[in-house]
Amino acid sequence: MKKQYAATWESVKTHSLPDWFDDYKFGIFIHWGIYSVPAYAPLTWELGEVDIDEQWFCNNPYAEWYFNSINVKQGPTYEHHIKTYGKDFAYRDFLPMWKAEKWQPTEWANLFKRAGAKYVVLTTKHHDGFCLFPSRYTDYHCLNYGPKRDIMGELTEAVRAQGLKMGAYYSGVIDWTFSNMPIFTESQNMSNACPTYAYADYAYNHYKELIDLYQPSVLWNDIGWPTQGEHMLPSLFAYYYNQVEEGVVDNRWNDLWGDFKHKEYKHGEVSREQKWEMCRGLGLSFGYNQNESDDSLISVKNLVSMLVEIVSNNGNLLLNVGPRADGTIPEGQAERLIALGEWLAVNGEGIYYSRCSRYPTEKIGELTLSYTKVRSDLYLFVDGLQSGKNSLPLNIYGELEALHPELSFWVENTPQGRVLHIENYQPDWYVLGFKIANAEA
Repeated sequence: MKKQYAATWESVKTHSLPDWFDDYKFGIFIHWGIYSVPAYAPLTWELGEVDIDEQWFCNNPYAEWYFNSINVKQGPTYEHHIKTYGKDFAYRDFLPMWKAEKWQPTEWANLFKRAGAKYVVLTTKHHDGFCLFPSRYTDYHCLNYGPKRDIMGELTEAVRAQGLKMGAYYSGVIDWTFSNMPIFTESQNMSNACPTYAYADYAYNHYKELIDLYQPSVLWNDIGWPTQGEHMLPSLFAYYYNQVEEGVVDNRWNDLWGDFKHKEYKHGEVSREQKWEMCRGLGLSFGYNQNESDDSLISVKNLVSMLVEIVSNNGNLLLNVGPRADGTIPEGQAERLIALGEWLAVNGEGIYYSRCSRYPTEKIGELTLSYTKVRSDLYLFVDGLQSGKNSLPLNIYGELEALHPELSFWVENTPQGRVLHIENYQPDWYVLGFKIANAEA
């Protein structure tokens, strides 16, 4: 019998993380909106590398924050805006320029499937307040303006046709159509937000719409929730869990609840003890940034290494793509997704459906040895290898089976212990995977 949740914290907090979220490991995040038209931000830092203060917000590398970056009236984005569009050109003036004329949701879904992703999360409303779904609570949405298509609806259909799960991002506490005071510090994300009960009702009703229209597998709230509406959350979560049996929610609800924790680039604290998710862009921005050249994006090698590190430590990777305003995904982003999918096609049996191994990550000189387990089988991932021959000590026992079919290797037993000899490593294999059957039994 399906469990029913009551609208109380006590009941909501009995919800347990569905297996699929722990099994799937890799999802695609999509930031697409009005901000994809100017598509501009400076190339400064990863979130977490500097304090989130005036320096950050006036030099914000997130192109999706374009509204605020011109609203602070200083810094490179503001200067670019004045020079390119003029001081009287408002953010909403970009909206007629967002036509999505080349958008093919089935092509996106095919790419995400090819990349090896298992779930997708779309920004249904970012901080600028524009909705990528038709809402009866505002006319400021994608059927009336811009693309004039139900973006969430069309993409949900295409993603699910590929067998992937679909989730909904929503900017809970920030909506610049309700409160447009400039944000200069992290604390102002909350203090400058709209303080009215009317806005809290508006956000609550939007979430109910998203649940009713699309039954999203993930509710991905950003920044926080209106403090004046915190009492609504048990009702919202109970409604969601009762409607979407295997639904999950993130933990950006004023730290009141979440099925999993978050890390964003280098910001946030996570551990192997609790399920978590890393979200980040392929570059420094989530929204498309015309300043990001191919060299600005994470390399395939580092992308594979990051995925292995995250998964072996009880995390998921939610990797963002930032489409252009016309609906095309930039070539450099697509190429990296395809390359990651090719690596997963060889090594995915040690990634998907895996859990943390009892063996912790090891550092041996320039090498990193990471471990996962799938039921009773142990998987070893070796990162940092040089082209050609490599040798490294092994602290595990059992017969090794290479996941890459072209790898040549052998194991030597010495008085000092076992040594793994790799004969023909190629750099485009990135991280090598090995299976040791029943080594976690």
